[in-house]
Order: sequence, then structure tokens, then C-alpha cells
Amino acid sequence: MLAESGYGSESSLKHHGSTLSLISATSGLSSTSASSFRKVHSLQEKVAEMETFRDILCRQVDTLQTYFDSCVSGHHREELQKDKGDDDDDDDDDDSPISRPDGDYLLDDSCKEKLFPVASPRGPAGIDFKGEAIAFKATTAGIFSTLSHCIETMVKREERWQRRLEKEMERRRRVEESYKLVLMDLNKKSQYGGPDYEEGPNSLINEDEFYDAVEAALDQQDRIEEESEKCRSPRPVALSPDSDSSAGTHRYSTEVDEMVHSHMTHSLQDVGGDANWQLITEEGDLRVYRREVEENGVVLDPLKATHVVSGVTGHEVCHYFWDTTFRSDWETNVESFTVAEPLSDTAVIIYQTQKRVWPASQRDILYLSVIQRMLSANESEPETWLVCNFSVDHDSYPPTSRCIRAKINVAMICQTLVSPPKGNKEMIRDDILCKITYVANVNPGGWAPASVLRAVARREYPKFLKRFTSYVQEKTSRQAILF
Repeated sequence: MLAESGYGSESSLKHHGSTLSLISATSGLSSTSASSFRKVHSLQEKVAEMETFRDILCRQVDTLQTYFDSCVSGHHREELQKDKGDDDDDDDDDDSPISRPDGDYLLDDSCKEKLFPVASPRGPAGIDFKGEAIAFKATTAGIFSTLSHCIETMVKREERWQRRLEKEMERRRRVEESYKLVLMDLNKKSQYGGPDYEEGPNSLINEDEFYDAVEAALDQQDRIEEESEKCRSPRPVALSPDSDSSAGTHRYSTEVDEMVHSHMTHSLQDVGGDANWQLITEEGDLRVYRREVEENGVVLDPLKATHVVSGVTGHEVCHYFWDTTFRSDWETNVESFTVAEPLSDTAVIIYQTQKRVWPASQRDILYLSVIQRMLSANESEPETWLVCNFSVDHDSYPPTSRCIRAKINVAMICQTLVSPPKGNKEMIRDDILCKITYVANVNPGGWAPASVLRAVARREYPKFLKRFTSYVQEKTSRQAILF
């Protein structure tokens, strides 16, 4: 009797808020009901169902135990009756079976009831053992199903928490690394606060630390420059023609002529096949070469770069490079500059201080800057303009202890290449190219490590040329072509 066993009671299942029946617990193990069941029910509901199954199972165990106790009691009574029957054998002779001639026995009704009791569909105490066994099996199956779902849910939850834990551990690792880097930077700044940790003959900073500090400072300057570029508004300025050839007559005229002649003779020579020159950078049409030279431990590496820029003339490139009006627009490493003395319309003496890059010392430069148009020997040669900057002395700007005076000898030589337009069409900027040759001989002075100076030069020169030529292209794109 399922009702008596307590399993078929609907109220006992609803007591825990579950509508699972015996049929759904056994036949409901199909994939459809099981999957929907897992999606709808939460872990708390499954635990409640487990409690319901526990109560049902306890009642079924008690019922089966009662059944087995009754069976044991009936067996003891049968044993007692058998013992009693053996004692009364003599008295029961009259009730013994009657023998037939062929050996069979005839039994009366009382003997038949004793030897062959009528089988009852129910066991002791009116319990249906087969039904109770089926119910017990169904209950355990329901428990296993619910328990499996609980285990699966807990495993998924465990995996989810494990992933969150791994993410938190990774985030904590990154924070700890950032914290250590900040501490290291703070320690370096506190340690490098004195003059012994700056550029000098007795500096305690090794080359790697020196370069890391310089590179970090340059990166910061680049970020600041990028922000200022966004806020800087363009200012349209029309170019005025420069003097055609001579730089005028002044006290440095002889030195100017010698420098210009030297650059036009040697700087235009191709160094691509020269073993003494190393190609250190190649990006498209831009190539930068270096020849390693040291004197008394000071790096004096000459650098030479070649580049081809479309849409501009040599005159335009040289004008923007020479004219101090535009210097602050494209020069990012200059802290300040002053025209110390104008020598002529195309020659000036400039005093310039560079931005300091810690731990390197600050440097200043005093140089003469001249722009010239070079006369062509024949009509087949391209039009050539030149800007030459070389160090000079001036009484008003003597070297100071605040800065290290650097020496320079720089030239920018620009040749204009023209592709004549077809027919009678007007020439446009797509028809012109500018071939740039840039040479730099710099004596930085001081005690900066040679490896650091070479690494900085390799980084800064290509960046300077690309930034400057892009600036010239942008400034001249809407202006008339200046030859």
C-alpha cells in the first residue's frame, strides 16, 4: 500500500514546495525532463527535495523493517508449533492420513489446512512487500538523480569561483608588480638625488641605468609634445623669398664659404657602399648612416641621412629649417633660443639651450645659421638649397657652469626634382619631389656614456626628420609653390 508506506502521499511532497512525483522521479530521468528540471530548479529546491526523499525513505525503511520483524516472528511460532506437534504424535494417530492399497494417503480437511495453508496476497501485518520494494527502488533513484544534479551544480559553481579566483590572483599579481616598480622608481629617485648620480666624471650610475633614465625622460617629453600638438592651432604664414645666392658680407663670410664648399663637396657623396658607414635605420625612403668616431672618450660619430619628400621644394624645406619664426613649431628638444646677432638677411647667430634629459647635464649651443641657394653648373642639375649651422664664439654668450657647451656642424642640402606636366597644364605639387641630404657632426661634450649617446642618436634623428618633413608638407599644402 503506497498510501500506508507514505510514499504516494502528495502532501508530503508538497510540504517542501516540490511537485516531483514518483513517476517523474523514475521515468523523469529522460534527457528532456532532466535538462528542463536543471534549468528551472535551484540548488535550494533540490536540497528541499532531498529532505523530502529522506523522510519518505525513512518511512519506507520502517515499513520494510516491520515486514521483516513480522516474518521473523511468524517463523518462531512455526518452530514452536512443530515442537509441540512432535510431542502429540501418539495422540494424533486418528488424524493421520489413511493409507490406500496403492500407497497413497487420504487427507481430511483439517490436515489439509495444517499442511497447505492458503497463500495470502499480503504478508504479515497486511504489508505489500513487492509494492514496497518498487517504491523503495524509485525513492533511491530519485535521491541519486537529485544528488547528481546537486553535485553538478556545485561543481559548476566551484569552477566559476575558481575562474574568479584566478582572475583576482592575476589582478593582484599585476598590482604587486606595479607597486614594486613604483617603489624601485622612488628608491632610484631618492638614491640619485645627489650630483654623484648625474652625468659627470665620477658618476655612480651604470650605463644601463643611465640609458633607462634618459629613455624614460624622452618618452615623457614625447607625450607632452603630443598633447601640445593637439592644442596648438595652425598659423598660416606666407613664405617670403630668400636671397638667391650669397649670404652677404660679414666677419664670418670666409668661414661660411669654407663650410658650404666642404659640405657641397663631401656631403653629397653616396656612402651606401662605404664600409666605414653603418646603416642604422631604414624606413621607406629614409636612410640613416653612422660612422663611429671617438676622441678622448667623447663620441663624435658623424651621421648622415637621406630622404625623399613629395610635394615640396628644396627652397621650402630649407626655409622652414632656417627661419626661427617656425622653430618652436617643429623642434621639440629646444628649451629656448635667441637670435644673438643678425649678420645679414640670410645669416644669423643663434644661442640655443636644449631641454635637459635627466640624468644628463643640460647643454647649450651657440652657432651661426646660414641659408643659401647654390648656383647650378648647368641646366641639367637640380635646383639646390642649403642650410649650414656651425658653432662659433660670441662675447655676449660665453660658456657657463649651468650648461655644457656642445659643438655642432650641421648641413641640410635639398634638391628639387621636377616632373614637367603634360601639355600646357599648370604645375602642381604632385609634380615635384625634394631629395634631402642631412649631415650632422656633433660634439656633445661632457661625460655621457658612449653607448647611451649612440642609442639616443639612433632614436632621435629619424624621428626628427620624419616630424620635420611632415610639418613642411602640412604647412605648404595650400600655398603656392616656392622655387
